[in-house]
Amino acid sequence: MKNLLLIFMLAFVAASCGSNADKVITIFVSHSGTAQANGTEKEPFAHLEDAVKHAVELRAEDQNSSIEINVLPGDYYLEHAIHITPALSGLTIKGAGADQVRIKGSEVLDLNWDSFNENIFVTTVDENLDFDQLIVNGTPQILARYPNYDESSQYWQGSAPDAISKERIATWKKPEGAYFHALHGGKWGGFHFEITGVNEDGTAILEGGQQNNRGSKPHEEFRMVENVFEELDSPGEWFLDTDAHKLYYWPADTTTLQTSKIEVAVLKDLIQVIGTLDNPVKDITISGMTFQHTKRTFMEEFEPLLRSDWSIYRGGVLYFEGTENCLVKDNEFTNLGGNVIMVSKYNKGLNVTGNHIYENGASAVSFIGDPSAVRSPSFNYGQFVPFSEMDTIAGPKNELYPRDCVVEDNLIHRIGRIEKQTAGVEIAMAMDITVRHNSIYDVPRAGINIGDGTWGGHILEFNDVFNTVLETHDHGSFNSWGRDRFWHPKRKVMDSLTTAHPEMYTWDAVKTTIIRNNRFRCDHGWDIDLDDGSSNYHIYDNLMLNNGLKLREGFNRVAENNIIVNNSLHPHVWFANSQDVFKHNIVADAYQDVGLQGWGKELDYNLFPNEVTMMKSQIYDRDLNSTFGDPKFKDPANLDFSVADDSPALKIGFKNFPMDQFGVQKESFKKRAKTPEVPVLKDPSEKESSPIVAWLRNNIKSVESPQEQSAYGLNSAEGVIVLRIWNASPAVKNDGIKKGDVILQADGKPVKNIQDFFKINVENTTDEMELVIMRNQSEKTINIKTN
Repeated sequence: MKNLLLIFMLAFVAASCGSNADKVITIFVSHSGTAQANGTEKEPFAHLEDAVKHAVELRAEDQNSSIEINVLPGDYYLEHAIHITPALSGLTIKGAGADQVRIKGSEVLDLNWDSFNENIFVTTVDENLDFDQLIVNGTPQILARYPNYDESSQYWQGSAPDAISKERIATWKKPEGAYFHALHGGKWGGFHFEITGVNEDGTAILEGGQQNNRGSKPHEEFRMVENVFEELDSPGEWFLDTDAHKLYYWPADTTTLQTSKIEVAVLKDLIQVIGTLDNPVKDITISGMTFQHTKRTFMEEFEPLLRSDWSIYRGGVLYFEGTENCLVKDNEFTNLGGNVIMVSKYNKGLNVTGNHIYENGASAVSFIGDPSAVRSPSFNYGQFVPFSEMDTIAGPKNELYPRDCVVEDNLIHRIGRIEKQTAGVEIAMAMDITVRHNSIYDVPRAGINIGDGTWGGHILEFNDVFNTVLETHDHGSFNSWGRDRFWHPKRKVMDSLTTAHPEMYTWDAVKTTIIRNNRFRCDHGWDIDLDDGSSNYHIYDNLMLNNGLKLREGFNRVAENNIIVNNSLHPHVWFANSQDVFKHNIVADAYQDVGLQGWGKELDYNLFPNEVTMMKSQIYDRDLNSTFGDPKFKDPANLDFSVADDSPALKIGFKNFPMDQFGVQKESFKKRAKTPEVPVLKDPSEKESSPIVAWLRNNIKSVESPQEQSAYGLNSAEGVIVLRIWNASPAVKNDGIKKGDVILQADGKPVKNIQDFFKINVENTTDEMELVIMRNQSEKTINIKTN
């Protein structure tokens, strides 16, 4: 009996001790709360900031209890970003639902409007107000711009070559403060500048351009300018005169200003969860809310992401740094000015799931490590660390990088509305990131981008990624770079390094990245684009609907059991010892190879559409066990590309994979998510290649395809490629042309093709010629002898 009593008492004490640890304190927030509130359900706080402050006080009194902030339906306007520190580990901020709770970075204005002219109204605003988003009745308006906003226009929703011409600038009373936006010269992202003055010749003085890590002049055609009073010339446009504190607005015909709700964005971020490696913030949950209306961030300080084409603003509306096991779930993010969710430096176990992210200025979810974690980093395409000075230890140098994080079941679309070097999911200097069951579409550049090989281990699976690279060029629905320690801007140096140290690519790409069971479609690039140096990938069970698979310089890429509709494999400038494998795939055309030094480890057991396309590979002693024929897709009109039981694909080892599990799984998302355009299956036609011709006993040909444009790093598919040189040729001697050069200009005239080049040759009556060439993806001027 005494033993039973002792057991009962011990159990009671254990339960009592555990009850405090399991205790949940709930704090309520309501838009009808009062200043004297205490956070109870009967007396809720009116502001989320007050609830967080109260949570800090409660945690100081009780270290063991869990705290939940329950946000009731309503609009909540933050005066400053919420900061969550390690002291609040375990905090849950839970809204009543994304359709009921709105957390805003905007301020409501009470204005008195006067007529400025027959269309435009004007009002006075507080002298301390500075904003670049105006929201009227919940709808963002258009900052006065040229050309006018046109949703059907491909670039900038309207672009014009004369956006900042001298003639146009001359019509502006105050050019200072205008924003100039232009695509990169090669359409590799975009640039943003502020006009700070006007030169004596009438041209704009520009400050900015830090948003792209692959330098170029602004594109001459795809340009837009905004924040100019004289360009306020259409309904929906507005302008803020910061000197006079006057707001000008041309309302739509259906807008009654005196009764309209006017909001302006005043904050650039809303919640920051920040700890350290030694003292991380743990177990934070943010759910059931909509986040809206923050300032644009394209003119903030940007930093280069290693040798990626990217520079990035290390900030976001939700910002995580130094965290463990946090959750962002079932929220909506819309009409935000910059990056939505930024996962910076050390983060472990963050889960971003079930969110709807759309109509935002920059990237949706970004995992960005700290460069200090990278051994011997280089920060620009042309930079490198000499091997004699290089750290040769594999893997990260410290722990300041995201790892073991998940992005799952999110609906992401219409992002990058202002910034063009953006992605649905961006991964750089990170490890073991899983991206699963997301639908990503209607974006200006990649849907998913991996900026470097550090440090791999990512799993991309069951995503539906399409309508990508809509405003840029030479990219993919999935894109990656791998310009890691083995990379060198001079190919011969890189060849010698990787020959001497064949394991060198594994120093950074220490783990294999897996791309499986996804559906990709890209109409302005490749469905999957593994660019410069991307290494250590396993790519299988993917459906590629339009532009195929590109594998450029890199090592150990295994692509198997994929379906490539209407296209094929694009092997670009492979290393002699690349170790690449391409087998058991269904392709619809011959391989689109450019500049290979070797054909990889194994290309075999693939299904081609006909004997001619198969034989094009077999002449290289590859695909000797491959076959050809109709793959017999079951229901391609409904995007089911699984093959029938009598398909010849099954005989060469292809295996069907699920066709109904791509993209979001959340029922409410599945009802509203778009799906990719159904491809019209084509019979592969024999395309006549540009002829190879002799010039001074060298072989040359015209650039003729986006593939060649990408392979040679050109801004457009124009120029003349030097395929083979004769060492005794006068054009070769004295450091003249080299194999792989692309001639862009001759005697100061543009060279679009062979016809242009030979016409210039005929007109040249001297024994010399000045050429502008692209060599190793850099322009160079050389002088050659022609006799």
